[in-house]
Amino acid sequence: MSINYGFCEYISEIAIKSMLLEVAATPKPGLVDRNNSGAHKDMDFYTFMESSASQVYTFYNCALEGLKFEGKENKELLNIIRPIGIEGENKMFNATRGINTHKGLIFSLGIIAAAAGLQHKETKKQKMDIDDICHKVKDIAEGIVSRELGKLDNKDSLTYGEILYKNHGIKGIRGEAESGFSTVRYHSLPIFRELMKGEGNLNDNLVQVIFHLMTITEDVNILGRHGVDALEYVKSKAKEVLALGGIFTEKGKKKILEVDKDFIYRNISPGGSADLLAVTLMLYLLENYS
Repeated sequence: MSINYGFCEYISEIAIKSMLLEVAATPKPGLVDRNNSGAHKDMDFYTFMESSASQVYTFYNCALEGLKFEGKENKELLNIIRPIGIEGENKMFNATRGINTHKGLIFSLGIIAAAAGLQHKETKKQKMDIDDICHKVKDIAEGIVSRELGKLDNKDSLTYGEILYKNHGIKGIRGEAESGFSTVRYHSLPIFRELMKGEGNLNDNLVQVIFHLMTITEDVNILGRHGVDALEYVKSKAKEVLALGGIFTEKGKKKILEVDKDFIYRNISPGGSADLLAVTLMLYLLENYS
């Protein structure tokens, strides 16, 4: 079988670009951006630059495994790319000196990269069919919630995500992947597509989309650290920003800066929404190859 290694480079470039553009979008309340480090004391804009740069081979290799895959069911691919993701996490921690900047995104964008490899093997096209990509993601992630979150009773130490699933049934990023990133596919991506047809610049379009995501995302970062009330507070503040026009109006811009200060004071970071913004970007870039 002939392997298109250039395609793997292309997919890695798209994934890294998505990570970089997400963190560069400014202002994002409570999140690291070009203005400040948000609610984070242990990382800044440059930490994210170093972390993103460390993932070049992670996404390259995930795409490559998708291209090479000869199994009967796409869900078999998850166990093949899992060691690649773990190696990517180790590279991230090495680059950031132990700080978790992108663990969730390595998982999300890695699965998308593998799904893109599967599709390219079938079509030989670099312009991706996003509905098919999301269906392939769903196939690859099939059963991941029940396998990884359904047997926690005998585990000694639990992550935020595991605790939330055990106590409240919140599925987090695993559930998003198992749904084929339904939050992105049916909400943020259609909004971003429309915004990109308009006159707004890329930065402002990304900022606007993250507020839409903040109104609907069951953000494990917020739930794990602050609970349900804080998540509802974040959703209400995002709705207030959008009601004022978001970043596209002067009142909206003023409100965004107020919310940023408020979230920093309350130590709230909507990291789940930030991850889904990067997923939105990657899918958009994949379908707009030129």
